[in-house]
Amino acid sequence: MTSVTIKEVIEGLRLELLAGHDGVSRKVFNPALVKPGIELAGMLEFYENDRIQIMGSKEAAFFHSLEPELQEERIKALFEKDAPAFIFTKNVDVPEVFIHYGDIYNIPILKSFYKTTSLVSELYSFLQAALAERTTMHGVLLDINGVGVLMTGKSGLGKSEVALELIRRGYILVADDTVEIYQVEKGILVGEAPKVLKKYLEIRGVGVVNVVYLYGVKSYREKKRISLIVELQKWDDDNQNYDRLGLKADRRKIFDTYVSYAALPITEARNAATLVEAAAFDYKSKNLGYNSAEEFNKKLNEYIKLNQENDNEED
Repeated sequence: MTSVTIKEVIEGLRLELLAGHDGVSRKVFNPALVKPGIELAGMLEFYENDRIQIMGSKEAAFFHSLEPELQEERIKALFEKDAPAFIFTKNVDVPEVFIHYGDIYNIPILKSFYKTTSLVSELYSFLQAALAERTTMHGVLLDINGVGVLMTGKSGLGKSEVALELIRRGYILVADDTVEIYQVEKGILVGEAPKVLKKYLEIRGVGVVNVVYLYGVKSYREKKRISLIVELQKWDDDNQNYDRLGLKADRRKIFDTYVSYAALPITEARNAATLVEAAAFDYKSKNLGYNSAEEFNKKLNEYIKLNQENDNEED
């Protein structure tokens, strides 16, 4: 089962470790979060102790209202349930009793610079990504006018060179050569580069280049939702099955998610970067409700029908 340690959470969210230093190796398996309200009131029957606990202003205010003896009693009962960690949000004072028993029970007590709503959003997104099932694919992931395009194809077809031209046109690199893909939830796939490959693009004959240094920070982003897979294929004169109208909606499945797919045959005479750009723009226009292939097909059928009617009248 996939897990993430509290140490990784601390680093990912830039949290301050106040107590429970020996517990940073604790593992989290569930991305869901808990704000322990009724638990601080002493009701532990339904306590979800496998989740990170969030202490916001309301929870802290209630806890501060308790008598010191009752505070200690509630904390001991709560900590014996062995939750992974407690995180106090911005502008919330951390009671000394949390620090004291955090060290005794080796439960990390953490402080965030985020307010409660922002912390919950950021932490949940982080845990979803960290705990998601992952796979890797050979290809290049780009952000083309807001569309996450995963460009695949056999080695030697020039995917990285195509990516370089698209970056030069103002589009954004996410990952080159190896793309790590994870499913946030059914229907949403996100891709990113392995840590060692972030910001780098390999160009045969030139070498490995850092796109941020060449084209600026706007040329790179950490991750992107994958909306379209474009496979570059070497043109085959014997293959007459290429889609010429674009009426066929093809998809590929990754995990439980289906992603739109387009095969682009390329030759030396065809500008592959322009083709990939056009595929991304066409995908976006379809999502906005306009399908040029269907419009053309409709007009073509109307034209054929009109000609047939004219021929019948002449007969």
